[in-house]
Amino acid sequence: MKLLVEGKYQLQKFSGKGGWTYAELPTIPMDKNNPFGWVRVNGFIDEYELKSYKLMPMGNGNVFLPVKAQIRKKIKKEEGDEVSIRLYLDEASIVVPEEIKSCLELESNIVQENFNGLSDEKKKEYVNWIYNTRNEDIKAERILKMLKDMEKY
Repeated sequence: MKLLVEGKYQLQKFSGKGGWTYAELPTIPMDKNNPFGWVRVNGFIDEYELKSYKLMPMGNGNVFLPVKAQIRKKIKKEEGDEVSIRLYLDEASIVVPEEIKSCLELESNIVQENFNGLSDEKKKEYVNWIYNTRNEDIKAERILKMLKDMEKY
């Protein structure tokens, strides 16, 4: 695992109602291969373990670690408090289910190439969307929709 950052950071909060609490991580660059520049990481904030967690872009070229209320409650920290952060790049690749692979094999080369050319993040979005139902008919409809999307991608 590639260590991205290890150190102490101060929790900050975006102004306005519903502003996120976060830690700015200026030493980690945005990932241009993922939507919006997200960087997917694993690691720890204090003793709380983060798994497949997204760092978000700030708009100034830096990324930040959003710290949800549930996490702040567990680590007993709020805006202004210092936290210890250790993050590793999440290099786990997406596992495409056999059912989807079989459907792709029946499609044209362009559909297959377009799907294979997607970022892991986008593939995960499709897989999660397809399998986020127990209804087999809806699952089949979603697979067909994904295949149609790949024709145009």
